[in-house]
Amino acid sequence: MESLWQTLTLGRISITQWQRSSWLHRLTVGLLEPWRRSSILMQHGETLGAVLISLVIGLACFVPNSLTGVLLFACGCAWFLLTVSDEKGHGMTPIHLVVALFWGINLIATGLSPVKAAAASGFVKFSLYLLIFLLGARVLRTARLRNWVITVYLLITQLISAYGIRQHFFGAKALATWVDPTSAQASTTRVYSYLGNPNLLAAYLIPGVAFSIAAFFAWKRLGPKALAAFMFLTNSACLVLTYSRGGWIGMLFTLATMALCLLAWWSIKFTPFWRRWAIPLVLGVGTAFVVVAVAALEPLRTRVTSIFVGRGDSSNNFRLNVWAAVMDMIKARPVLGIGPGNDAFNLIYPIYQRPRFTALSAYSIFLETLVEVGVVGFTGLLWLLAVVFGQAWQSLKQLRAAGDVQAYWLMGAIATLPGELGQGLFDTVFYRPEINTLWWLSVGIIASFYSPFQKTLEHPLKSREAAS
Repeated sequence: MESLWQTLTLGRISITQWQRSSWLHRLTVGLLEPWRRSSILMQHGETLGAVLISLVIGLACFVPNSLTGVLLFACGCAWFLLTVSDEKGHGMTPIHLVVALFWGINLIATGLSPVKAAAASGFVKFSLYLLIFLLGARVLRTARLRNWVITVYLLITQLISAYGIRQHFFGAKALATWVDPTSAQASTTRVYSYLGNPNLLAAYLIPGVAFSIAAFFAWKRLGPKALAAFMFLTNSACLVLTYSRGGWIGMLFTLATMALCLLAWWSIKFTPFWRRWAIPLVLGVGTAFVVVAVAALEPLRTRVTSIFVGRGDSSNNFRLNVWAAVMDMIKARPVLGIGPGNDAFNLIYPIYQRPRFTALSAYSIFLETLVEVGVVGFTGLLWLLAVVFGQAWQSLKQLRAAGDVQAYWLMGAIATLPGELGQGLFDTVFYRPEINTLWWLSVGIIASFYSPFQKTLEHPLKSREAAS
């Protein structure tokens, strides 16, 4: 079974051998290496790349999407220059191969779309998001730059969370119908901070919860640890105050994944008893805490129970009707879908929609993928996730053997993915620039830890890179 998993996740593939035999790699990578050695600007290329990533993450919530797109294009240009001036044999991982495959499936779906112009627009947006993955995987191999970029994101979450918590205490005008007007929570304030939508805010803060936990363990001094603990409390509190049911589910997935990663990291020091019972006990205590909190706090209880009332809740009823129409769309074009992007969806959905239930998306990441790129694309997405988690686990084992505290950042990136997917079961804010950039940055962080030598180290490194 392990051998099958290694094959499925490309754990046995020789990237070095592939690079030596690839004519594309030989003709492009290292082409401008002599120029880089003589260029003062390119000698600091990785730092400039990290600055561009920081600008994307730092400004995405405050600027128009068009400016975010320009910054993403700049990330692509930086990645291209770094790649063609890099040393041969560097920069490629198994994740890159499956991302390229998924990109190719989207390209074919665009070409075969019944609304090609709209699908082409969606394909361009999708391609722009991938650029932050490519640049992140390239420049965040350096611990200093990785720490820097993640710290920038965490500091931005504090500004956003502080404003969101302020809205809870002083009130905020609802910019849309986010609560069923007939429910007991019709007067509840759902905070949205600078993002304008509570579900979007929740998705934005899910990585903040994961990385603030990671920062607590990665940062060595007492002051930074206290700051990390404060960040976790503010991000978690603001996320809860969004009253986003999908966001709560995502947060639980993130916390559970983070707990499992931490237990895996510490397990080599456990006694046989704790190796057997640590995971059941931690998950049991966490579940009990959630149950008690829901039972004791009336607003939480009301919001959680609304998940199980079916069509009795207007939000549930809306999604069920949208999903019924989306299933018809999938049946009509099951192989490669209608093409990527919300523009294509908006042109095709009215043909299948139920009366009075207009929608801008499928309200589920997985249904949206099936609609846009069909079963072929959906299979590609599942394979991509398998490869990402497979490589993440291999890297975590290597770092654990080396005792490298950078592993905590890897755990944060790993925990981000199931959190966003958990919320994405019932929502599609995932496709907004504020969230999609964080998703692909997290995948890029995981890829940045890749080593072509997948043998677990037997002895700890004599020196560790400082995290703060």
